[in-house]
Amino acid sequence: MNAIDLYEQWVKNPELPKDLRKDLESIRGNQAEIEERFARHLEFGTAGLRAVMGAGLNRLNIYTIRRTSWALAEYILRQGQDIARRGAVIGYDCRHRSKTFAEEAGRAMAAVGVPVHVMPYLCPTPEVSFSIRHLGAAAGVMITASHNPPEYNGYKAYGPDGYQLLPEDTEKIRNIIAENDDIFEIPALNLDEAVERGLFAWMDPEVRKAYLQAVVRVSKFESIASEQRKALHIVYTPLHGAGNIPVREALREAGYDNVQVVTEQEMPDGDFPTVKSPNPEEPQALDLGIRLAESVHASLVMGTDPDSDRVGIAVQGGENGYQLLTGNQVGALLADFIIRTRKAVGRLPTNGVIFKTIVTSDLGKAIAEAHQVSVHEVLTGFKYIGSGITEDEQTGANTFLLGYEESYGYLVSPIVRDKDAVQTCLAIAEMTAAWASQGKTLLDALKELFERYGYFRDELFSTMFEGGNAHEQQHRVMEKLRQHRPEVEGLVLEAVEDYTAGTRVCIQSGANKEEKVERLTLPQSDVLKYLFNDGSWMAVRPSGTEPKLKIYLSVRGDSEADCQTKLQRLKAAIEPHVTAAEK
Repeated sequence: MNAIDLYEQWVKNPELPKDLRKDLESIRGNQAEIEERFARHLEFGTAGLRAVMGAGLNRLNIYTIRRTSWALAEYILRQGQDIARRGAVIGYDCRHRSKTFAEEAGRAMAAVGVPVHVMPYLCPTPEVSFSIRHLGAAAGVMITASHNPPEYNGYKAYGPDGYQLLPEDTEKIRNIIAENDDIFEIPALNLDEAVERGLFAWMDPEVRKAYLQAVVRVSKFESIASEQRKALHIVYTPLHGAGNIPVREALREAGYDNVQVVTEQEMPDGDFPTVKSPNPEEPQALDLGIRLAESVHASLVMGTDPDSDRVGIAVQGGENGYQLLTGNQVGALLADFIIRTRKAVGRLPTNGVIFKTIVTSDLGKAIAEAHQVSVHEVLTGFKYIGSGITEDEQTGANTFLLGYEESYGYLVSPIVRDKDAVQTCLAIAEMTAAWASQGKTLLDALKELFERYGYFRDELFSTMFEGGNAHEQQHRVMEKLRQHRPEVEGLVLEAVEDYTAGTRVCIQSGANKEEKVERLTLPQSDVLKYLFNDGSWMAVRPSGTEPKLKIYLSVRGDSEADCQTKLQRLKAAIEPHVTAAEK
């Protein structure tokens, strides 16, 4: 059926909920809107499904939730009854309809015969990852749209090792979805019947207790004295999300008694009324936290996103009293702290490894390599870090020390196989307390890193696309960039990595500028990365969760001023290409 026919099928369904019917009636006659909602299906991106809530095949609603959950359950069932009996874990955050979607997911999986354990309360995404492994489940689902605006929700799907499903697995699920033409025929078992048959159970609160105990066990450092923890004054905000209880409990259990929460942002609220965006990457997200910190003279401000898998921080010091640190800077500080602290007590493994994504700054890499610690670079998406951890665990090749990405996601222990703001908040507190015991702040620590390893600066900006053909617009941009390489004043291009083609083109210096082609070892992905002779680089990729193109700039220089100049030159070089390609 075409988009109009599908629209009419939905409108004529007598069981369609009133809110979805009202939504459809509001777009009657709007051809572009109908095409956008019905001409394509939701697809898995960098972090699962993510979309505006509403009626349609390209929207998140009870029917698209049921269909995806049915396909996930079928995917599990087709691996064998023994695996299916292990069941699935389902969690949800503070967003509108999250609990409803979690129950719908559970009912659909129960109808296939896969038992589910559903969280009875809001939970952070990493708690789902932990619970899968803790219970020996076959899969997991987290209902969240992470940091997206209030009108969004999402669906993250996990495998038995606790990391989000890789593309080869989501492709199998997509093929199973295609086996059923009628979305309204997807079965969903009655909740009471599912409970009675042992196919739907609310998660035992003891599992959360086990998670928090594990977080404290792995994120505390024995070199930090209890009085150092008591002396650290922290301001924390969950940004209206799921982190409020677990983050504060973990800090308290570890010995951090002087923690104040931002009252205006303490309670869960899917409207996120106090922020423009509940995204710790956005400078304004921590405004209320910084304001409270100024009034109580706190040393550290931390804020987690709605599903509490990412954290942003501000530290006392700097020109304006408190300074925000970027994800790249926090990741580098954690790498330095973990490596040096482990080395000081003789617990740094000879096969230690740090994971980072290909669009993450190289400062952490420089630190690790100076200590003979390996660095593995992976594609964007924390599932690749989780997969790498699991592979190393199975082979014994490497011992995990840290995983992180520039977008404020970190993992300090493999008890979880996704980014985890709960354990990271505790680790950041430990790191801050350690530096405070020397009379220094994290800004002092960062300055020392720059002086030792060189100055690094990074910037991210985006190009947005509108309309139902956003995907096609993104594709045109990328193809034109492949045809026309940007030239940067004062920098020599040494290589171009194309992760779609799986190639690294090395450009030889000299008059002939010969090119040598090498094969990349990472999986295929629509990413272009330009590497320059001084260690600077820039990368371009379509977002896996929003209709936009993301441009990453990373420079290495002799000073802050040198870095700033290079950033300006990189941006000036790439912007005309993006603008021209977009038109």
